[in-house]
Amino acid sequence: MTGRDKARSGGRRLAGLIAAGTAVALALAAGGSLSQAGAATDATQATQASTVQAGKPKPTHSQIQVLAINDFHGNLEPAGGSGGNVNGIPAGGAVYLATHLKELRAAAKAKGQDSVTVAAGDLIGASPLLSAAFHDEPTIEALNGMGLEAASVGNHEFDEGWRELLRMQSGGCLPDGDGQNNQNSCPDEDHPFEGAKFKYLAANVYFENTQKTLFAPYTIKTFEDGRKVGFIGMTLEDTPNIVTKAGVEGLTFTDEVATANALVPVLKSKGVESIVVLLHEGGFPADRTAYNSCPGISGPVVAINAGLDPEIDAIISGHTHQGYNCSLPDKDKKPRLVTSASSFGRLVTEVRLSVDNATGDVDRVNTLANNQIVTRDVTPDRRTANLIAKYKELVAPIENKVIGHITTPSVVRTPDDSLESPLGNLIADAQLADPSVVTGGKVPVAAFMNPGGIREHLLSNSGAVTFGHAFTVQPFNNFLVSMDMTGTQIKALLEQQFSGVNGPEAEKFKVLQVAGITYTWNPAAPAGSKVVAGSIKIGGQPLVEGTTYRIVTNNFLSDGGDGFPAFSTATNKFFGGLDIDAFANYLTAHDPYTPVATDRISVGS
Repeated sequence: MTGRDKARSGGRRLAGLIAAGTAVALALAAGGSLSQAGAATDATQATQASTVQAGKPKPTHSQIQVLAINDFHGNLEPAGGSGGNVNGIPAGGAVYLATHLKELRAAAKAKGQDSVTVAAGDLIGASPLLSAAFHDEPTIEALNGMGLEAASVGNHEFDEGWRELLRMQSGGCLPDGDGQNNQNSCPDEDHPFEGAKFKYLAANVYFENTQKTLFAPYTIKTFEDGRKVGFIGMTLEDTPNIVTKAGVEGLTFTDEVATANALVPVLKSKGVESIVVLLHEGGFPADRTAYNSCPGISGPVVAINAGLDPEIDAIISGHTHQGYNCSLPDKDKKPRLVTSASSFGRLVTEVRLSVDNATGDVDRVNTLANNQIVTRDVTPDRRTANLIAKYKELVAPIENKVIGHITTPSVVRTPDDSLESPLGNLIADAQLADPSVVTGGKVPVAAFMNPGGIREHLLSNSGAVTFGHAFTVQPFNNFLVSMDMTGTQIKALLEQQFSGVNGPEAEKFKVLQVAGITYTWNPAAPAGSKVVAGSIKIGGQPLVEGTTYRIVTNNFLSDGGDGFPAFSTATNKFFGGLDIDAFANYLTAHDPYTPVATDRISVGS
């Protein structure tokens, strides 16, 4: 809200509201949140109620509840390990998320408040098998039942390509056969997939040929009394760099700040004064446990907030899987909420927009947010439970098939000091051994795997590994690609682990997991020369820069994803089978499997 608007509305505020606003501002300035400031808000509501009862003018302000989630990633069941709790409190699970949303809406309704439910991207993609086996149709159905109304697209919404994302919105079934590639669209013939009832938003995703957005750039929620809230939905501009190239072919992704700012006058021309951005990009608080504050927050969302038009009243963010609740200054040095609800349905952000009833604008000082843990001590939602039970029965034959055994309780993705991991070695070995990538007699001699694509440790049931276990590790259904790279290109590739977007400014280096290749890197060396000269060996022999080598990786990296453009310079590319199939087949062929030493990458000088 502009300074002029505040001056115009200030004279109409009740004394009780002013007092409450002061208390809230002090609480937020001290790093507090809704829980600390709630008493002031409740006092305000009581003052307003008594004023109306006394026959005096109606309150100058009212509240609108905005409930938000992000980065759900198809986690219909509670995630395991650290992804299934918040600071040690068990959290998440669609049956509990649905209940918490219902209870929060009911509480708002009891106070006479309107409510709207939104999301900030990555609702699907990188999903557990229960959802992924059916192209994430179960997750869309579950979110429909939870009352979601609008969501920005995230990068993982493009995992199966933008055409498949359009189907997620509009519905329909894929002719993929019954369980082909361990997937099955519309498995219940009596209930075809109807698509998302909520609106996907993609303000900064354009078709290159038409310059039209993939989905609507914004949506306007109009309440019964005529009040309006506009929601602008965007994914991060860097999406093409972190998804498969084929999935975004023909699309252009534009700058988040410029895109949102250009839409502000459009919304205002439609009578919208309250504007919220749903942004699939985020930040990193210095204290990752402080989910209801944001001490020392860094990351892209900080700069984006600083550049956004002051007319934008709140930013609901995602992508980084962090929980935070911030009040950051906008260009006019006025407070603006910036929030994120962690991931996997473990938190729900409740925003209470305080709206000036005369102007329709948001009173920032009295606008509050609270990240609420989705605890599992509530009654599970029956409709969601029935939906999950149906798909668990349908997925069981695929999920429970034993594909091999391991001789240890698990094979971990936890890296050593060189950033090499036992599970990374297993996956790279599986890729190198996969016969589907051999063409013209050319057999790969080295393999590379991105660590971000290894989503969980490989677990077992008393040593038995199922397809479900394997899929939890590699849920993306990427294709393997073999290609020719020169020694010079491979050397450049290894340096890209420590430079560019993976350089010192990144949260951590992005060291590829390898097979068939060994080398040493020096943490103290400058970017561009961290790989120790002469240390690179392929097949036990020193790398020769002018020699061409056949290597294998997944199609995501093949396109230059994760900041590895060296892969995009490779030649004679050949697409093989799915990475998950190579992984499963390797475990079957090496049954039982014993983890090997992490001695392929070393740290030295």
